[in-house]
Amino acid sequence: MTLILIIIASVFVTNVIFSNFLGLCPYFGVSKSIPTSMGMGMAVVFVMTLASGITYFMQKLLVHFGIEYLQTVVFILVIAALVQLVEIALKKLSPVLYKALGIYLPLITTNCAILGVAILNIQRQYSLLYNIVFAFGSAVGFTLALIIFAGVRERLEVSDIPEGMKGNPISFITAGIIALAFMGFANLVKGI
Repeated sequence: MTLILIIIASVFVTNVIFSNFLGLCPYFGVSKSIPTSMGMGMAVVFVMTLASGITYFMQKLLVHFGIEYLQTVVFILVIAALVQLVEIALKKLSPVLYKALGIYLPLITTNCAILGVAILNIQRQYSLLYNIVFAFGSAVGFTLALIIFAGVRERLEVSDIPEGMKGNPISFITAGIIALAFMGFANLVKGI
């Protein structure tokens, strides 16, 4: 039951975009259409889940050697290496999926949500299983937020909006309204 609560909380209540403000660059930059948002979201789900599992073990090594102060640098290197390995593997094993992900896979290397979730897992002292479940839920929440925002932005493109509000201004207002809607889930799960 706790694992289900962690997933629900990480998707809705502690959404990385709306409660931790992580991953805002891809949130605003990639969310212009639903297909691109889905591509980015699926890549983030895969990499964030895998990276959190690997960084869990890397943190154990850092603690063992007494060099915890290198956590951020090591985690960034692990995420960058993981993205490169995934890109190479996909290119050889599944060219169709590699083409579908396109530019989104390299963009994930600079997505602060992945690093942020890995560090949040360490700060919360989650076990390996909870670590991976929280990372998966956070990635699903990131994807959900991206797709919802993309859907709204596609609709805004054909809406009658005052000239001064077109583009970024209406996008920021819309993002704020979506964040407020997600705040409605705050009492759904407590203590996670």
